Amino acid sequence: MSTRGVVYVHSSPSAVCPHVEWAISGTLSTRAELRWTAQPAAPGQLRAECEWRGPAGTAGKLAGALKAWPMVRFEITEEPSPGVDGQRFCHVPGLGLWHARTSANGDIVVPEDQLRSLVAKSRASEQLAHKIDELLGAGWDEALEPFRHAGDGAPVTWLHQVG
Repeated sequence: MSTRGVVYVHSSPSAVCPHVEWAISGTLSTRAELRWTAQPAAPGQLRAECEWRGPAGTAGKLAGALKAWPMVRFEITEEPSPGVDGQRFCHVPGLGLWHARTSANGDIVVPEDQLRSLVAKSRASEQLAHKIDELLGAGWDEALEPFRHAGDGAPVTWLHQVG
């Protein structure tokens, strides 16, 4: 089943940019030539984004390839496809990799059993609220928001998986 998504490299040191392109190229089996621009939210760093098409699960493979460089901030989305939820991955230095399933409109989907377990283990409302924030990726969203706004209007490259 084919789907599509976007890789947002929110910030990368210039020396790592070719490695990021190779990781994306290797995962998609097609050459990625990203258009790197300055990242105003992190002077001296670069940003790029590309849209991709490939089989369901490609976002996870891309995230696995890119997390090899812990200094890179990135976000990867995958649209839902028939019978498969969408996905979102975020990576922030110091926070690591976060992942969630997404609905057709992009909302985070938290499975019922996960919520029941969380409620059963939480002793206070503050603890419950904190755990829900973790499930929803609040820390990653907060850390990435300045980088997202700095990329508004930036060029996007289209990539199609070959195999």
